[in-house]
Amino acid sequence: METEMKYGEDYHYLPVTSINSGVGLEAASDVYVVTIQIVNVCFVSIPDRDNWVLVDAGMPKSADDIIAAAEERFGTDARPDAIVLTHGHFDHVGAIIELIERWNVPVYAHEQELPYLTGGRAYPPADPSASSGLVAKMSPWFPNEPIQLGSRVTALSPDGSIPEMPGWQWIHTPGHTPGHVSLFRGADKVLIAGDAFVTVKQESIYKVFTQKAEISGPPKYFTTDWQEAHYSVNKLAALHPAVAVTGHGVPLSGDELTASLQQLVDGFDTIAVPGQGKYVH
Repeated sequence: METEMKYGEDYHYLPVTSINSGVGLEAASDVYVVTIQIVNVCFVSIPDRDNWVLVDAGMPKSADDIIAAAEERFGTDARPDAIVLTHGHFDHVGAIIELIERWNVPVYAHEQELPYLTGGRAYPPADPSASSGLVAKMSPWFPNEPIQLGSRVTALSPDGSIPEMPGWQWIHTPGHTPGHVSLFRGADKVLIAGDAFVTVKQESIYKVFTQKAEISGPPKYFTTDWQEAHYSVNKLAALHPAVAVTGHGVPLSGDELTASLQQLVDGFDTIAVPGQGKYVH
């Protein structure tokens, strides 16, 4: 008997948003990014196939918005070949069950992320002491219980490939979560970084709302392993991406991205790591 899919009991709509909510833009060739309240989802087209893949599944109660964006982009009854999750935090899987039920497509995540997606383990609770920003102070209200996708989620292939995304590879970038992954297309050096680093100070309600571009490490209130997070940023910087789409904030490219990412690598302990908090040491 197939396991019933369900969200954690703490899942609920969060009334937070940004001025970019509902806005879609071409971040790179075949990579279309739509902001859902305060988080980005990516629609990755597959050239010569007329197919596409969804990366991440938005905020709780956002399925209708994601479906509408997909149909505006790809036509009525548009359906992806697969959904790839960078990680399982509530703002990246908030609509996943509704999307699976509508589209009936494969869902992939890293093997180390599966316990959080199959009812086995809750994420550590958010740490509001990691920042003085209002979003950080609100973070204890953010869902952290595991969701249950049962057999509908599958571990990514160990060889780094994704069958439905030729030309792309997944890269293990832990720190924010144990099984966090980023996606990279070597042909044109396009990076989908998830929350390995972001381009907005995610702890500040004002900066989240205005979406002012400012490179930062992963969201402080949910990141539990800062040594791994630093290693992951170094790993991504070594790829010399030409374009980076992150889970929060606007895409960056060219010299601005190169300089900002190098600044983050060099000053990670100052820029990214909280001065205090229960996950710092």
